[in-house]
Amino acid sequence: MQHRRVVFVIFEGFQSLDLSGPFEVFQQADRAAPGYDCRIVAPVAGPVRSAGGLRVHADHGIADLDPAGIDTLVLAGGGGVDEAARNADLVGWIAGAGATARRVTSVCSGVFLLAAAGLLDGRRVTTHWSRDGQLRREHPGLTVDTRPIFVRDGRVWTSAGVTAGMDLALALVEDDLGREVAHTVAQHLVLFLRRPGSQAQFSVPLWSAQPATDPVRAAVSAVHADPGSPHTLAGLAARAGLSPRHLQRRFTAELGVGPGEYVERVRVEAAQRELTGGDEPVAAIARRCGLGSSESLRRAFHRHCGVTPTDYRNRFRTTEGDTDT
Repeated sequence: MQHRRVVFVIFEGFQSLDLSGPFEVFQQADRAAPGYDCRIVAPVAGPVRSAGGLRVHADHGIADLDPAGIDTLVLAGGGGVDEAARNADLVGWIAGAGATARRVTSVCSGVFLLAAAGLLDGRRVTTHWSRDGQLRREHPGLTVDTRPIFVRDGRVWTSAGVTAGMDLALALVEDDLGREVAHTVAQHLVLFLRRPGSQAQFSVPLWSAQPATDPVRAAVSAVHADPGSPHTLAGLAARAGLSPRHLQRRFTAELGVGPGEYVERVRVEAAQRELTGGDEPVAAIARRCGLGSSESLRRAFHRHCGVTPTDYRNRFRTTEGDTDT
């Protein structure tokens, strides 16, 4: 393996897992296939306090680490990122390092530092779901999508919060060294090798509230347990122990969407997972996920995703995520 310098940028108030998770992935990869040279840089060398109080020693300050020669730049996020983005010296160093690095990446709200450094203009990016509104307001030139856990747009990779940084790092290792090395690292760290970048940040949907009562919860659980089942209003009502009319009213009141729309969205999410996990024909996936035909799946994808199932598969089928260039 060729020599690759990976530089992690931290600051006062950074999220410690945004650093330690990806750092361990690269360190394990280096043991399997030596060649990664991991460095930690901060505005000033020395102990840096994380948002949770953990202190990490940065061996380098921006004044003594040449921004040239960096292969991969990794920016941590955390509660202190807003103040860090106002540090002109730090942002200037990131801009210089990012201009020549082979790829630039961020974990969680570290995307704000990449944006402040002018490295994201016109890009599609993600971040932690709680920062969605702020990122859109402060950087309207970006295409912000906080549904996936990580996004690749050319040489720029951005990820959602905290543990998603490890998924991102595994994807970077696989991009460099192949699936076998990434698999070895994942086994050692007891991680999923491939949690696709397209996987949603939440195991519960952000597009609805959560059920407040047991009858509605029973109906919702039935839908998630088997999205491909018929799930008629009458069938769900029987699960809930309510009349169809009563379930319709309570379901909509508690979740903000009706049973029919909820079922369709869950089926689309199931189809998204299957499209990124293999090469099975779209028509077969549509049938198994309860959407009937490829045409029905296509219409549902247009309503909820804005793309066709084939376009979605081409974007997200591998850990490389988006490759828009």
